[in-house]
Amino acid sequence: MATQTKAGKKSKKKPIPVKTSLNSPFEYRWSPLNSDQMHFILDTLKGIISEIGLQKREVKVFRTWGNRKKLKKQEEDKEPSPEKMDVQPVSAQTSKQGWTDVAVRKQLAIGINEVTKGLERNELCLVLVCNSVKPKHMTQHLIPLSKTRFVPACQVPRLSENLAGVMGLKCVLALGFKREAPAFTDTVAAIVPKVPSLDVPWLPTPAVDSRDGYEEEEVEGEQARGQKRKLEETPRSPVLSSSCLQPLKVKRIVPNPSKIRKPKKKKLK
Repeated sequence: MATQTKAGKKSKKKPIPVKTSLNSPFEYRWSPLNSDQMHFILDTLKGIISEIGLQKREVKVFRTWGNRKKLKKQEEDKEPSPEKMDVQPVSAQTSKQGWTDVAVRKQLAIGINEVTKGLERNELCLVLVCNSVKPKHMTQHLIPLSKTRFVPACQVPRLSENLAGVMGLKCVLALGFKREAPAFTDTVAAIVPKVPSLDVPWLPTPAVDSRDGYEEEEVEGEQARGQKRKLEETPRSPVLSSSCLQPLKVKRIVPNPSKIRKPKKKKLK
């Protein structure tokens, strides 16, 4: 006889997860640099960094593989008393590790993540990106960020190749100079005129409204006659000098039709 299976609850199908992703219809491209501009920027950066002596030093420590308990006991036996620790000077290895000048290092943003955060906080005055970044879209978001903050930015070929060895790093894919950087003031002033302007299609060009001058003249003429007149104008958003972003206007909110909504349970009286 065939075994009888218990009729249980019907298994519900798992809903297909819906992921919403936004994509831009515009394509961002870095403005090309001339060979003379590229060599000037690279030579200027190498000269100022070597002159300051900014470099990251790392001391490689070789691990001896073995029983961890034995190693801990050996370290405990070697550790001196706290009274001797106060008298002993700092070891030479710990002093060699890290950046040679921490104050100068804080004036720079090194790497894509640091440069992105610096642009978002509006802390940078110049951004340089290496063209060896792969994939290329890893640095494309820096174009609209720099444009909206009025920060000059460009892609410099062989930037990482020239600066990584001088600074003691494996690679330098992005380099940003902070606004309060007294050590690099002359360097930024020399490089900024060589940086080409960026083109972002969705950012409007600043246009002068011809009605503003006409309204000002009309108000001055009426005030001279002793008449008072209120100009009915649409409220304008304050334009910040450090950003050219326009305020967001939400036209309407459309509910997601694919969202599964749980029915509300009725409370039993």
